[in-house]
Amino acid sequence: MHIQEQPRVLVVRAAGINCDEETAAACELAGGRAERVHVNRLAEGSVRLDDFAALVIPGGFSYGDHLGAGKLLAVDLVHRLSESLQAFVADGRPVLGICNGFQVLVKAGLLPGAADQGVRQSATLAHNASGHYECRWVRLRANSNSSCLFTQGIDEPFSLPVGHGEGRFIAAEETLDQLAANQQIAVQYIDEQGALAQEYPKNPNGSARSIAGVCNSAGNVFGLMPHPDRAYLPQLHPDWLRSQRQAGDGLAIFRNMIGYVAA
Repeated sequence: MHIQEQPRVLVVRAAGINCDEETAAACELAGGRAERVHVNRLAEGSVRLDDFAALVIPGGFSYGDHLGAGKLLAVDLVHRLSESLQAFVADGRPVLGICNGFQVLVKAGLLPGAADQGVRQSATLAHNASGHYECRWVRLRANSNSSCLFTQGIDEPFSLPVGHGEGRFIAAEETLDQLAANQQIAVQYIDEQGALAQEYPKNPNGSARSIAGVCNSAGNVFGLMPHPDRAYLPQLHPDWLRSQRQAGDGLAIFRNMIGYVAA
């Protein structure tokens, strides 16, 4: 992996993605040099994925979420960029998928990690159990035993907003058991007492085992439904005046990504 003093971060754009600007701003505040690039430029070869230290697929409604959230962009990546994307992941470079980007990574087979044995989807993000779009702040806990490079050192509960209609993480029990055993369940929803949130609205979508985000077995590919890009500044939190936060709760995720490739 090529280490850079100010790492170049590729923030993918596609029709319907609408969180690329705040995602790029968070990457830059964390010390990276973000470049918002349309997926077509990657596919045609005018921009090379290999020239970047990290890749972020931001939130939004890629291709209008036709055929399901994230599905068409996932197909696009698999069929147009599969070789370069697989090489990028195998090289250990960080890949972050936020909300719709998480859906893309799951539906492309890169998460929970079945792509290690060839692209195959082993989980999905289904419609919320509530039956409607969820937009609220949630409490989260990072798994301190996980190899996820994005959550290292995040030892205290933190808060991020969600905004999605299809965020319910589901998989076969065997797959869920394997994810738990491999410490790939990187972030989970919790309640005010710190217990795993089983009930709505603390678990906003009904995800199995309160899963808010998972990583691959190597820890360099991470997807989560809550938005760190919407909480990278302390002023973005609804109680920022009372809490006197010095940084947004989401910034640590971006700092870990940049620190990993710049170390």
